[in-house]
Amino acid sequence: MRQALALARRAAAAGEVPVGAVLVVGDEALGEGWNQPIGACDPTAHAEIVALRAAAARIGNYRLPGSTLYVTLEPCPMCAGAMVHARVARVVFGAADPRAGAAGTAFNLLQAAALNHRAEVTGGMLAEECGTLLREFFRTRRIGSVAGADASVNVD
Repeated sequence: MRQALALARRAAAAGEVPVGAVLVVGDEALGEGWNQPIGACDPTAHAEIVALRAAAARIGNYRLPGSTLYVTLEPCPMCAGAMVHARVARVVFGAADPRAGAAGTAFNLLQAAALNHRAEVTGGMLAEECGTLLREFFRTRRIGSVAGADASVNVD
């Protein structure tokens, strides 16, 4: 999770919502990512998707059985769906997302009985540090917006 936090800080430095993700099998990191939808002009460039793509490309398979994905913010429905399709075994997240969290907070797609795969979910790892990073990012954006910064950038 510490590596995911470092990646989240990289996203923040680029003006992206500070979320980082690392996909691990055993003790080897196979893929990592940070939020990049603004810079990449790609609504799917969430940290988790970037990490899944990198890991899948590295092993030459879109299935990632036995893997654990560490992410600083509870995955959204899009990312949770991708994790189900990739057969990620375990998801560990930091801060819960009460508005869009799909790992048990607002939705529970990762353990939905209707789907053909379920992932083990552990929430709250380094939650305070992950949450503080997000709160500070948005606080700074609000202050900048009030001060006349470009408020047209969507940070959701």
